[in-house]
Amino acid sequence: MNFLRFRCLAPALLAAFAACMPAAAQTFPALGGNRPAAVVETPYVRAELLAHAPDGVAPGKTVWLGLSIAHQPEWHTYWKNAGDSGLPTELAWTLPAGLSAGEIAWPAPKKIPIGTLANYGYEDTVLLPVPLTVAPDFQPSAAGTADVTLRASWLVCRKECIPEEGEFALQLPAQGSTAAHGAAFEAAFAAQPAPLPQPGEITLEGQALKVRLDGLPAAAQGKSLEFFPETGDVVHTAAVAGKDWTQAWDGAAWTATVPLAAQRGASPEVMPVVVTLADADRQAGQPFAWRAEAPVRGTWPELAARAQVSPALQAALDANAASTPVPATPSIGFLAALMGALIGGLLLNLMPCVFPVLAIKVLGFTRQAGDHRGHRRAGLAYTAGVLLSFLALGAAMLALRAAGAQLGWGFQLQSPAVVAGLAALFTLIGLNLAGVFQFGMAAPSSLASVQARHPLANDFLSGVLAVVVASPCTAPFMGASLGLAIALPAGQALVLFAALGFGLALPYLLASFVPAVARLLPRPGAWMETLRRLLAFPMFATVVWLVWVLGQQSGIDGAGALLALLVAGSAVVWAFTLRGRARAVLATVLVVVFALLAGAIGSHVLAPAAQPVAAAAQDRWQAWTPARVAELQAQGRPVFVDFTAAWCVTCQYNKKTTLADAAVLADFDARNVALLRADWTRRDPAITAALAALGRSGVPVYVLHAPGREPVVLTEILSRDALRGALAAL
Repeated sequence: MNFLRFRCLAPALLAAFAACMPAAAQTFPALGGNRPAAVVETPYVRAELLAHAPDGVAPGKTVWLGLSIAHQPEWHTYWKNAGDSGLPTELAWTLPAGLSAGEIAWPAPKKIPIGTLANYGYEDTVLLPVPLTVAPDFQPSAAGTADVTLRASWLVCRKECIPEEGEFALQLPAQGSTAAHGAAFEAAFAAQPAPLPQPGEITLEGQALKVRLDGLPAAAQGKSLEFFPETGDVVHTAAVAGKDWTQAWDGAAWTATVPLAAQRGASPEVMPVVVTLADADRQAGQPFAWRAEAPVRGTWPELAARAQVSPALQAALDANAASTPVPATPSIGFLAALMGALIGGLLLNLMPCVFPVLAIKVLGFTRQAGDHRGHRRAGLAYTAGVLLSFLALGAAMLALRAAGAQLGWGFQLQSPAVVAGLAALFTLIGLNLAGVFQFGMAAPSSLASVQARHPLANDFLSGVLAVVVASPCTAPFMGASLGLAIALPAGQALVLFAALGFGLALPYLLASFVPAVARLLPRPGAWMETLRRLLAFPMFATVVWLVWVLGQQSGIDGAGALLALLVAGSAVVWAFTLRGRARAVLATVLVVVFALLAGAIGSHVLAPAAQPVAAAAQDRWQAWTPARVAELQAQGRPVFVDFTAAWCVTCQYNKKTTLADAAVLADFDARNVALLRADWTRRDPAITAALAALGRSGVPVYVLHAPGREPVVLTEILSRDALRGALAAL
């Protein structure tokens, strides 16, 4: 197939496909898929972007913006240190030149107990203010405004947790006042911790922190205070004042002894801490929260032996550890990881999603029968395409994760826009193989000469395409290697990605250098055209899979809308194959129909599913959340977690075989094992963090939690005997 011509034609067709969709056609669209506005409402929160600029957006001034989140009863979002679980709200601003946004001025949180755990966050309504600095050379727009856009993401939880995000937009007048929400901002400023005049002291003593804060006002002295460290994973968050930790007053100084976390994830030299008055002791108009940055004295200890911890405290620590992911130290060496990546890449060739590309390569082999030099050059070009694509994909993932994005292997298929684009791409390839059109019929005549001068471009682009469709899969031996790659320096990590790509390309590379393979192929003839048309069906099968994946992300309406657009787009392609006046008339009509159809239903393709697909009454699987794991562990139940995604072929195979096996299900029931499923089909920061804590960066991952034991991570290809053996060990 002529991939170079396709490369020149496809961007225009895909651009037309994307251009007709609403502004929601982003990698992660705003909730509802509409154009940004000041308010986003979900079943759990009402989020609104507010502004406070009494003097307008004047050069040299500070303007305050803020995201106001009104929670439904019993729901909450999180502070900068979320506690035992959860994620803080994140704000990403798009601002005109001359404006710069500062950090969130976090209001003091409250402690939210959940069973034996505790989180730090907000209920009811909270405003997160952000200062906006106006440079002296700031120039407003032609309309006299400063146009501000915000993309916010938050995790809202009750017993279950829902990751949400939204896009917001405001037009701030450069002249005049924007102070309608002044009272809300004043309340938010009053809720911010006041700085203490002295830094305070923190001393390490065994398994506890000795805290001393001086300079607290007379209104706080003698009162019981709540303690909130800004650094996560240091203290035992769920410890109860007066029972697990103590506090006292030494004149005007407040002292406390706070237990360390069972699984400590940080060893700070300076700890910013916040203390607050209890609700009953607060007085209107008076400060109730204070902040200090206390240096830590002493050396951070290793955790004491379990026998040194009191039984009551140990029970609480066990429950906390069960739900808080423990950063895993890779247990394999670099050479073993390289071998695992190479073998994993080899096994990727057996994945059904790679079959269509390999079929195209086999067709290319038959066309070059007897041309040994051509075979070798094609093999090298294909290998170069695979290696460079794997390196680019790995570098992108490492760079995004270094920038703070919660991404893992296969992240590109977590975007409905990418899935829809790939479905359009494979539809075009299938139509070409089926003989509906030839790329040369729509491409400029000069393109043929470019193809003649660069015959290896097709093979190189075939390698790129193979990586695109193969990368979401996690083959056996790949999981630990990819998990290790995330923790390694960038240079070593990229070597692992290169080994993975070399494994994928190796079979075709070897075949291109072994003449015996070419001798086994039949001579070119008319049968090749029949084979070419036959190979269109694996392409269409791949489209079916991609539409199904998008249906899991955007619901049945999204899948139906994509199918309608693919049919309409195919009709447009067919119209361009006609001759004479019919081509101009039909092509124009069908392009208009396609544009109208895309404008009417295109937003359904990218919008989140209205609600998860309802499980059957007898379905034994529950949705995974860290809080749910902790709750089940507190009941003494073993927990089996299936980290999966709709676009992961290995996941679906295991789901239909081992995880549906009657004997395995009977073993689950006999041992009262709770079954949880963590669906990573769409981006989910909580699942990404849990995978990283297990030393993995992609799915499938299968984990068996047993009370009082370390989690057991099973292999990617889940065998019936291995799973039953792990259950028997319970």
